[in-house]
Amino acid sequence: MNELRLVALSCTHQVRAGDDLVEIFLSALNGSSCTLEDRDVVVVTSKVVAKAEGRVVNFDGTDEHKAAIVEGEAVRVLRRRGTLRITETRHGFVNANAGVDLSNTDAGTAVLLPLDPDRSARAFRDALRYRLDVDVAVVVTDTFGRVWRHGVTDVALGCAGVSPLLDLRGTLDGNGRPLEATEVAIVDEIAGAANLVLKKAAGTPFALVRGLDPSFFGAGSVKDSIVRSPTDDLFR
Repeated sequence: MNELRLVALSCTHQVRAGDDLVEIFLSALNGSSCTLEDRDVVVVTSKVVAKAEGRVVNFDGTDEHKAAIVEGEAVRVLRRRGTLRITETRHGFVNANAGVDLSNTDAGTAVLLPLDPDRSARAFRDALRYRLDVDVAVVVTDTFGRVWRHGVTDVALGCAGVSPLLDLRGTLDGNGRPLEATEVAIVDEIAGAANLVLKKAAGTPFALVRGLDPSFFGAGSVKDSIVRSPTDDLFR
């Protein structure tokens, strides 16, 4: 039987610039009934990554200032409607308001996306391997909307130690026919599943995922594997 276990880790620490995020994670881990094992996946929300990396700016609360912050984080604005911007970020993400976040942050501030979420994931993974001698994967997540669908879900902004895509092209379906276009976004599926236990207002910026198929672990990055290039994007 296939089985996947997801556990959210509570954290009361208010993350600030320069904080040791791995130490904060280990404190949350020690306060739980969980241990860390090889081939676990550690899910970390991008907000605490950004805060620890100092990606927090002053915000005066006005629509004008919000628009200025958003457009400062965008390399391209695709659509404008009132205070909403659909943007492309420097990472290549197409999302609402360049990922600028005004929730669960100190009054008068806004949280930006990490500059390089893949690098952040690699650093987190390397630190855990050094401190605990465990070989885990790390996925940095954020909440995104989806084109033509209501509601939001979490997706992966960065990853380390897990293959971002499962390429099934050339394999056979249940009827013996070859699959021609199927690539599964493994890291996005991990992020979406973890979001089921990472409650938005419950102080749970970390989750453990256990039971992932061993074949899913490997090298790769979100930027290189998940973000679609402009030449492959039919909507640009």
